[in-house]
Amino acid sequence: MDTLETREMRYFVAVAEELHFGRAAERLGMAQPPLSRAIQQLERRLGVRLLDRDRRGVSLTDAGEVLLHESRAALDATAAAARRTRRAGGADRPDGARSRLVLAVKAAGSHELLQKLLDAYATEPDAAEIEVLLCGICEQGGLLRDGRADVALMHAPFNSLAGFDSEELLTEGQIAILPAGHPLAARKTLSLADIADVPDLPFARWPSDGTYPPGPGPEVHDLTQLAQLIALGRTVAAFPDSARAWLWAEHTAVPLTDAPPVVTHIAWPAHSRSLALAGLIRTATRL
Repeated sequence: MDTLETREMRYFVAVAEELHFGRAAERLGMAQPPLSRAIQQLERRLGVRLLDRDRRGVSLTDAGEVLLHESRAALDATAAAARRTRRAGGADRPDGARSRLVLAVKAAGSHELLQKLLDAYATEPDAAEIEVLLCGICEQGGLLRDGRADVALMHAPFNSLAGFDSEELLTEGQIAILPAGHPLAARKTLSLADIADVPDLPFARWPSDGTYPPGPGPEVHDLTQLAQLIALGRTVAAFPDSARAWLWAEHTAVPLTDAPPVVTHIAWPAHSRSLALAGLIRTATRL
């Protein structure tokens, strides 16, 4: 058996993520018995055990872990195909507008570069409509994979470019963003060690895969929260130099001498054949 149906993958992903047949059935909007039978039939067809079931509950086998990873990727790909197809044909817009691209950008990131790109592309013959989709930290990859975006501005080493084609657009240094009144804000330069363990100024913590890493710093999920906490003297952050565009009067930016450079890429799915996207990439590489 070399093929899987998307229905089977959806069923399995729900069970694998919930690790509970009742909750998975509720999530899928179906009764539990047919869901259990579907998973058992899938295991028989594949010839492997996907789940261990005992009195303590449900857990994934090694084979189940593989199928969960592969199924998520496959379901993202099918959703992306549907979204991009509808967008290309204008079916997702009431007016049926054609030639539209969704560009994912981290909120408040690469502002000057983004403005230059949009202005330059707008002068191109037959330029597509560009919808700018502002997102959170490191969300661009997920938006490209599931089809909510066609192209993105991504920042190495913070964003993974694995699975995407890309072109480098900008390389810049990093800055420490500090409360304006903090003693470190008076320095002309800082090192990563200088800001790594400041007792009264711990690093802010961003969520990764829905969870926050351990640490004393405050939990933040958007730049507005971060800006407020820095202004209040509760945290410090390191950002690309272009982040100066969103700084408040209560902030001070100090160059970091030993932080790795940040490279901004324009990235897109490797399999894309969109002529509109090709035109946008050409414009970006001429900036």
